[in-house]
Amino acid sequence: MKFFDLAQNKTSVKQEFGAGLTTFLAMMYIVPVNAIIMSKTGMPYEALITATALITIFSTVLNGLWANTPVAMSVGMGLNAYFTFGLCIGMKVPWQTALGVVFLSGVIFVVLSFTNFRMWIIRSIPLDLRRAISAGIGTFISFVAFQQMGFIVNNDAVLVGIGNFRDPNVLLGVLGLFLVICFWAWKIKGAFILAVLVTSVIAWVLGIAPHPTEIFSTPASISPIFLELDIKGAFSLALLPVIITFFVTDLFDSIGTLAGVGTRAGIFDENKKDGVVKLEKTLEADAVATAAGSLVGVSTTTSFVESASGVEEGGRTGLTAVFCGLLFILTLFMLPLFKAIPGNAIYPILVMVGVLMFAELASINFKDPAIGVATFFIVVLIPLTYSITNGLAFGFMSYVIVKLIKREFSDINLGVVVLALISFIVFLVH
Repeated sequence: MKFFDLAQNKTSVKQEFGAGLTTFLAMMYIVPVNAIIMSKTGMPYEALITATALITIFSTVLNGLWANTPVAMSVGMGLNAYFTFGLCIGMKVPWQTALGVVFLSGVIFVVLSFTNFRMWIIRSIPLDLRRAISAGIGTFISFVAFQQMGFIVNNDAVLVGIGNFRDPNVLLGVLGLFLVICFWAWKIKGAFILAVLVTSVIAWVLGIAPHPTEIFSTPASISPIFLELDIKGAFSLALLPVIITFFVTDLFDSIGTLAGVGTRAGIFDENKKDGVVKLEKTLEADAVATAAGSLVGVSTTTSFVESASGVEEGGRTGLTAVFCGLLFILTLFMLPLFKAIPGNAIYPILVMVGVLMFAELASINFKDPAIGVATFFIVVLIPLTYSITNGLAFGFMSYVIVKLIKREFSDINLGVVVLALISFIVFLVH
């Protein structure tokens, strides 16, 4: 196909289809996982299944056609947990207003796609702090997952404690966690969805959860959440840092993912004009998808690291993404199966995602006092305060303060100062 430059990229339709199928199997878990997380806000689970599938199809096919890169997109892990547990449950923000926040962050992303602001932000914040943000979000979603599994419970004496391991549901979650770690360590393709299915089958056989009576059905309507976002309610000083958090986190998440996926295939080579253009177009597709996602009723959309599995299978062009996106049409008809999957077959996946994100700490230079202190605040305070915003705020402020104390003024740039000042002002008016 000339449109995708298959010959130039030394690939074929067959190779691209195999890569798209591999990526689909690796990230299919996002449909039931996102639905079960966001349904905690009061949004209907059935509508979320359809909305998640639709935005995955739209964003992934859009990227394949617009950027011609083998990158699949869907609702981002971490930010969906923050949307639910940090924003809606923690801050008691209605899910309609929270969708308004996602929409505004997406619009900012789209508008800034036509300027150099994105690259300015990326270059302003030290790479190590970006890694710390990833690790901090990893600890947050793992903590949330452990809590939902019943692995960690409330303890009035010491805040948290270990749950009841005589409870079959808790044991099911532990089994699911064991399985996903094993499958991942063995590098089995589709490790996440395989762990979910095996854990679910065990739950059905043992009677811990009711088994599905059918597999396929007609897609559920998204009308209960479609265009229900409250943009006006999102316009408030209190939610300004949250909007910035969604924007910055989505930007860094996408950049990190694209760097990892692109390195293997040499897609985003900054020394080549074509590589820079593809990176920019992929980020543009990401931005448009985030704004569109809020309209259909889901949180921030981002590039998925599972795209790397398709690249390993030989995916080199947007045709891989198009095939992957079209395969997600199947998930629209799998509601009965998804509804029968017990929660404790899902939450272990969040823990594993947290582990992978936490691994970013290995690359951080802790010999720099400012980096060390800021990283500590980001990684510890995000889960302890149930807020990515709080962790980032203390991280940015502490970084600037330590650099000022040590008189390392050359390491302080306008971008970091602006973010630190915004963080400080937010705490003054909180």
